[in-house]
Amino acid sequence: MGGKKKATKRRPKPPIKHWSHSSLMAFLRNPLAWYKRYVEEIYDTPTTPASVVGRAAHRALEHFYLGVSKDSAIQKGLDYLRDVGDFEIDFGTATTRSAKREKRKAMETEYSRAIGYYLARPPKHKVLGVEVRGVVEVEGLSLPIKAVSDLMVESRIQKGAVDIVDHKFVASFTKRGAAKTLFIIQAIFNYYTASVMFGKPVRRFIVYECKKTKNADGSPQMRRYEIDFKEREEDFAVFHRLINDATEEISRQRKYLPNPSDMFEGDNSFDIYRLKLVEE
Repeated sequence: MGGKKKATKRRPKPPIKHWSHSSLMAFLRNPLAWYKRYVEEIYDTPTTPASVVGRAAHRALEHFYLGVSKDSAIQKGLDYLRDVGDFEIDFGTATTRSAKREKRKAMETEYSRAIGYYLARPPKHKVLGVEVRGVVEVEGLSLPIKAVSDLMVESRIQKGAVDIVDHKFVASFTKRGAAKTLFIIQAIFNYYTASVMFGKPVRRFIVYECKKTKNADGSPQMRRYEIDFKEREEDFAVFHRLINDATEEISRQRKYLPNPSDMFEGDNSFDIYRLKLVEE
C-alpha cells in the first residue's frame, strides 16, 4: 500500500546570485543600503572623493602593470578621475560650483601625490594577470562568490604557486595590518576565485598600502602586509560559516532596517526607510 509522500520543505531562494567582499560588508554594515544596491540594483548613492581618488589610482596601476609607461599610466588615472560626473560624487559641504571646482582640484592633487608615491619605487613582480575577475562555486558554500584581484603574480616562496596582490590608497596605515579581519575576509574571497581561475596553488594575499599624505617624519609612504593561506585554516572555517549564515539570513522573510550610524550611507538608508522607497 502506498502511503502519502511527506512533503519536503523547499529552502527559500536567496535574492542575490553571489556574494562579493563588498556586498557582504555592505550587508553587515547597513542591510537596507545593501538591499537597495545589491537586490534592487539601484546605484544612485554618490561616492566619496577619497573613493574616486582610490579608483583613479587603481586605474593607473592597472595600465602600469599591463606595460605602459609611468607617465601614460598616471594620465589614464587622471582621465578617469576627470570623467566622473559631479552628480556621482558626495561633495559634502561643498555645494556651490566654485566650491566643487576647488574640491576637484584637491582630488587631482591628492591623486597625483598618491600615485607618485607608489610609482617612485613600484613593487616588482612577475605578473600573470591584471584585474582578474571571477565568479566561482565553492564546495560547502550556499552561494557562489565573486572577487577581483588587482594582480596575480608568481609566488616567490612556493614554486608553481601564485600570490594575489591588492592595492589600497589610504589616509592612514591600517592598525593590526595583516591581522585585520577585513583583510582576511577579502583575502579568502580572492583565494577561491584565483584557485579556480588559475588552477594553481594560491599561497599569499599581499596588500600594499600607500599613504596619500606625506609622512612628516620622512618614513616610507608604503607598507606591505602578507596573509599566508597555509596559516589561516581556522579563518577559512569562519569564512564558510559567515557566508552560509549571511545567505540564510537574506533568504528568510524579513524587514530590512537602516543603520543611521553608518558614516557612508546612514542618512540615505534612513531616508529610504522613512519614505518607504524600497519594499521587500
